[in-house]
Formats: sequence, C-alpha cells, structure tokens
Amino acid sequence: MRLGMITLDTLDPAPVAAWWAKLLGGALNDVGGTGEFLVLSGAIPGINLGFAKVPDPTPGKNLIHLDFDLEAGEEREALLDSVRAAGAEHQAHHEYPGIQWDVFTDPFGTVFCIGDAHD
Repeated sequence: MRLGMITLDTLDPAPVAAWWAKLLGGALNDVGGTGEFLVLSGAIPGINLGFAKVPDPTPGKNLIHLDFDLEAGEEREALLDSVRAAGAEHQAHHEYPGIQWDVFTDPFGTVFCIGDAHD
C-alpha cells in the first residue's frame, strides 16, 4: 500500500483547486464532470491532491495538514515571499535546534507548512 492522494474538504472545490494548481503547477481533472471532486496531479511526485465538495465545512483545527520541504539550494525567504504573494497568510514561525518551519493558511483556511528538508 502507498499514499496516493491527500484530499481537502471544501464547500466549493473549483477555486481551492485552482489556487493550489497555480501555486504548485500540475494538471486539474474534474472527476465525473460535476465540479464536486477535482484532482490535481503532477504537482507533487507520486501524490495527487484531491478537492472534495462537502455539505459543511470541517470544524476546528485541521487534524492533517500538508508539509512542504525546501528543495536543496532553494532560498527560504524568496519562497516564503512567493507563497504570501500567491495569497497565503503567514500564521507562525517555529524554530528548534536543527529545524525551522513556517505555518500558513491558503485563502480558504487550509493549514500547510513549509520547512527545512527532513527525512
């Protein structure tokens, strides 16, 4: 078994999926052609992002969130600035000996982090 997709619940999948596609690249597919479930493929090697229409927003803090690692040689502040410019809101910076990460929310409230590469 392997992880093949991470799915985000949303009231309106199209704008959420479009935002992530613009940020990460990849191809969007409207599964079934109803606009109720979209899949972003090719943006994250080996993993698809799904965007599912749900009748009610998920309450409270996300139990699962996306963690992105900096690529080797990638300039941290430039990447964080580009994510902010794309519409993400910076929530916090955390630092411990040997690792640091920043917490963001996308324009729809989904929490994600960008941190140092780790195994």
